[in-house]
Amino acid sequence: MAILKLRQYSLQSARIPMGRWRNITDWNNHDVRTEGMSYGMMIAVQLNKKKEFDALWNWAKTYMYISDPKHPSHGYFSWSCKTDGSPNEETAAPDGEEYFVMSLYFAANRWGSGAGIYNYKREADELLTNMRHRADQTGPTKFGMRTVTAEVNEAHKMIRFVPQITRGDFTDPSYHLPAFYNLWARWGPAADREFWVQAAEASRDFFVKTTNPQTGLAPVYANFDGTPHANRFPQSAIFGYDSWRTASNWSVDWSWWHKAPQEQQLSDRIQSFFWSQGIVNYAAVYTLDGKPVPQPSADGGHASGLVATNAVASLAATDPHAKDFVEALWNTPVPSGQYRYYDGLLYLMSMMHCAGEFKIWGPLQ
Repeated sequence: MAILKLRQYSLQSARIPMGRWRNITDWNNHDVRTEGMSYGMMIAVQLNKKKEFDALWNWAKTYMYISDPKHPSHGYFSWSCKTDGSPNEETAAPDGEEYFVMSLYFAANRWGSGAGIYNYKREADELLTNMRHRADQTGPTKFGMRTVTAEVNEAHKMIRFVPQITRGDFTDPSYHLPAFYNLWARWGPAADREFWVQAAEASRDFFVKTTNPQTGLAPVYANFDGTPHANRFPQSAIFGYDSWRTASNWSVDWSWWHKAPQEQQLSDRIQSFFWSQGIVNYAAVYTLDGKPVPQPSADGGHASGLVATNAVASLAATDPHAKDFVEALWNTPVPSGQYRYYDGLLYLMSMMHCAGEFKIWGPLQ
């Protein structure tokens, strides 16, 4: 597969103005999410944009971080806020925390740590420790009583969908990031390093269990044994918007570490399925056995975010069609309009992955 030259990029949803603090807005939902803020920080550190990185981190720590030790989500970030910084919920979504941690370690390694919240290494260590070790805590929030626990299920060594386990204890396959866990096993708190080695292996095995053996499609939510977890969310037990990221996650893991050959098989399987659906017109949402599920929104059509993550699957794929999925991303217009937040961030990070511009930034020598 030819290495793409990273094109000059200007994306409305990911454009990060200079200043004391800035946020990235989800224009479809009119809110600011830890998902987007942490993705923005990862993009900034990869592109060597320290001022933009710090502006995003300022906003996240000022408005999203919960510092009150009596609050049940103490040590985490509110997963969704209004654009004025007021919370829409005061519990965490672990995919945001995971990208915060990884981007902070990369920032410490690339630029060095400073003082206060700019001590990137200390901030990453503290958040990663909370993610694994936070004790159960019950208390009031602006939205009612909550019981919040660790973001990791210790017995299964897997990331939870949410640490508010009164909603149920299960996972989201697209939250599994073994490529990151291998780095936390090297750079994170020493007492937890062996755990992250084991978590990486658990996620690699989990990918095989949770994907359909014919299509390679993963559900939005899953139990820790890999079976779909159905709840009131319509996409919970099918291949939905969150699921787009799962193939990207296992493929980056293969690209960086080459520890799980089954990830190559998974990439071949999912690309074979989407090739059979028509590479220029496949749908955005499917049952796990491959039946398209119509969506009411325009993003339910041939979505650029899914085109993007299917291209990243080529990092692990062995089938000759892998190059066609990369070419499809290259030919996809820069996302715009109502859905430019999610589609656009996946588009940009996927372009970076395929171009070899999304790198491991190791400690300064």
